[in-house]
Amino acid sequence: MKKLKIHVYGIVQGVFFRYSTRKVARKLGLTGFVKNMPDGSVYIEAEGPSDKLKELLNYVKIGPETAEVEKIEYEFKEAKHNFKGFEYSI
Repeated sequence: MKKLKIHVYGIVQGVFFRYSTRKVARKLGLTGFVKNMPDGSVYIEAEGPSDKLKELLNYVKIGPETAEVEKIEYEFKEAKHNFKGFEYSI
């Protein structure tokens, strides 16, 4: 089990990015959260098997149709098992 932290930049707020990310993460069986940041980016923390985290990472590189992802920053860490499901965070 690993943790993946992702910052997504571009036109990623107000385009169903959080909703679609949560949907994909839940389908992959991941736990964690996704939230909008004050600078206009989206921040994601997800925990689960490495292969499923890589699938999520591949998804957020593109995002939903209405998004325009300009860049992402990410890092893998050891999971801390702090999450019960995958939710939006404020």
